[in-house]
Amino acid sequence: MRVGYRGSAFAGFAYQPDQRTVAGEIIRALETYLRRPVELTCAGRTDAGVHAIAQHVSIPITAEESQLNGATLKRALTALLPDDISVGALYQAKKGFSARFDALSRSYRYRISAGWTRPVMAWDHAWWLRSNLDVERMYEASRCLIGEHDFKSFCKAASAVGKPTSRNVISLTISQIEEAGEPLVAVDICGNAFLHSMVRTIVGTLVEVGRGRKEPQWVEEVLAACDRRAAGQCSPAKGLTFTGVAYPPEALTPWLKEGV
Repeated sequence: MRVGYRGSAFAGFAYQPDQRTVAGEIIRALETYLRRPVELTCAGRTDAGVHAIAQHVSIPITAEESQLNGATLKRALTALLPDDISVGALYQAKKGFSARFDALSRSYRYRISAGWTRPVMAWDHAWWLRSNLDVERMYEASRCLIGEHDFKSFCKAASAVGKPTSRNVISLTISQIEEAGEPLVAVDICGNAFLHSMVRTIVGTLVEVGRGRKEPQWVEEVLAACDRRAAGQCSPAKGLTFTGVAYPPEALTPWLKEGV
């Protein structure tokens, strides 16, 4: 499944028995329709408040279920899910496919509303910084983050204990955009995988440079430190959106069967 969601009212993606989560709502809808227990695997567990346009979730199905009408199933799930979760598409894959382990890369966009004009349309999905930003300085500072590095400085300290912290950032761009008539700064990042709070901490660190508080070369020093205390703040969750996942060619086939 390719799903999107507004993260504001969720305690993150991962299922928690006493919290409202994205996984919990999807499991409830699937179990209602399929009338059996289901288990989910996702491409990247998002934190509380983080949004998604193209999160991917895999669920093992039976041979009989594989013959269901895909369009009917999509409509049924849309009816069963709350209005802050959207089913974008359904696919079928070979046995053993995992939305998490078969992913080649994951992509995120972080939106910033810079300046003293309160955002209107972007209020729920952008960080209102109340400060101007030098985007060119931020871009210069970000170049050292491209490639495979130890990103321990950009990871939530408690989640890095005893775990590998090397990741490969494939691309990182910073641009001035306009959405719904409002100017925003967009930080787009793609990598093979990400550590807990890694994207939000990268953004918070680059903002220090964009505000003129730090020089661009400071980010390289932060990266080399391998110490969370060396980096900038973790930017607010609401500005982050999970925008896509890449899989090997032909791994996913659109579910268009009409059923038998």
